[in-house]
This record gives sequence, C-alpha cells and structure tokens, in this order.
Amino acid sequence: MLDADAIDKLVAAAQKARQRAYAPYSDFTVGAAALSADGRVFGGCNIENASYGATICAERVALGAAYAAGCREIVALALTGPGERPISPCGICRQVMAELAPDAVVIMQGEGEERDTSSVTDLLPAAFGADTLTQSSDG
Repeated sequence: MLDADAIDKLVAAAQKARQRAYAPYSDFTVGAAALSADGRVFGGCNIENASYGATICAERVALGAAYAAGCREIVALALTGPGERPISPCGICRQVMAELAPDAVVIMQGEGEERDTSSVTDLLPAAFGADTLTQSSDG
C-alpha cells in the first residue's frame, strides 16, 4: 500500500492534470494520475467532443499515456473532479482499469478533502476479460 505522502503527491498530480481538461459541454473537468511500479506518474484529463461518444475520460488518458511509455504495471490511479465528495470512475473506465491496471489501488477525491480508496476488483467485480474470451471459444 502507498504511504500518505505518495497518495498526496499522486492526488496533486491528478489535480494538476484536471486543470488541462477540455470540457466545454459539461464543464465537468476530471483529472487522473497513474503511478507505475517504477515510480513514474502519468497524468490525464478528460477531453470532450461534440460527438459525445468520442469523449475520452481522464482515467483512460492517463492509463494510455502510461502504456504508450511502455509501463505495464500500474500500482495506483488517482482521480479528481468537481464537487465536495469524491468522484467515481464510469463503467467504461472501470472496464479499462480491469484490463490495464487490475491490481491498482484507486484513490478518488473531489474538491474537498474527503477521499475514497478502492481496489479495481471492488469497483468492477466479475469483470469481462481475456479469460472470458477464452471460455467462449472452448465450448
């Protein structure tokens, strides 16, 4: 588990990434930061599009940046957004986390001090994955 200082730094990186969000339609700005096993931090922000389905969530941007840099072991992911209460990742982001960061700790915070922490498995139990694809071809 990460110590309090490491969590604070990761949340700060997510807050910094949030400042770069592009959310002209919803004004719901989100920032994320992925921490790799080797200590690198990759930020991401949500990027909206007039064609709403083309919108990319901050969590997926951060994980994509980590993977593009060659990181395959993500140990933690922090996300921040508007409101006093901690925000929670959407269903698509939970699915992507289950594939790309299954063992990560997820730290969620809003603009207040309250934080929620969860495992990816707790956020998406019985996730659809590669093993599901293998099972379907077996029979």
